[in-house]
Amino acid sequence: MPKKDEFLKIYDAYIRREGAKELRNYLLRSDFFTAPASTRYHCAYEGGLCEHSVNTYLRLLQNVQIEYGEKWESSVSHETVAICGLLHDLCKIDYYKQDFRNVKENGEWVRKPYFTRDEVLPFGHGEKSVYIVSSFMHLSREEAMAINWHMGGFDMRVKGGDFSISDAYRIFPLAVLLHVSDLTATYIDEKRSS
Repeated sequence: MPKKDEFLKIYDAYIRREGAKELRNYLLRSDFFTAPASTRYHCAYEGGLCEHSVNTYLRLLQNVQIEYGEKWESSVSHETVAICGLLHDLCKIDYYKQDFRNVKENGEWVRKPYFTRDEVLPFGHGEKSVYIVSSFMHLSREEAMAINWHMGGFDMRVKGGDFSISDAYRIFPLAVLLHVSDLTATYIDEKRSS
C-alpha cells in the first residue's frame, strides 16, 4: 500500500476529534505527502515525510503496547498514538524546496536535484508542529508535550542549555516513547542517504 494511503487509512480510523477533518484537508493541500523528511539523511526523497510519519506511528504503537501491556488503551488512547506518531513532524510542511547543483560523475559535470531548507515560519521544530496541529484541533497536554519534545537531545533548546525536557520526560512518559519511536524509525527503519 502506498504510504499516503496508509497514512490516510490510519488517520481516518483513529483521529476523530473536532478539527480533524480540517487538518486532514490542510495536509492534502500542502506538500506533506511529497516533501522529504530531511535534506540528506533519513527519507531524503519525495514522499519521505509521509513515510517517516507512518514509521514513527508504527513504532510508537509498538512501544506503547510494550510499555502498558494488553490493556494499553486504558493508559493511552489509539487516537493519541495516531496524533503523536503521524503529526509530530508537521513543522516540515513547506520547509524543504528542491534545487539543483552540479555534481561530477565519471569525469563529467551533471546537474542533479537536491533538497534545501527554506524556512518561512521560524517557530522551532517540535513547538512548530504543536502550533500547526493546535491551529486545527485541541491537543491534550500530554500530546502537546510529546510532540513538542520529540527531538530529545537533538532539540536546539536542549543544546542551548534548557533543562525543561527532563521535567517533560519525567511527567509525561508518552514524550519519552515518542522520542524513542522517532529515533527508531529514523535510524533503524529508514533508508539513509549518507
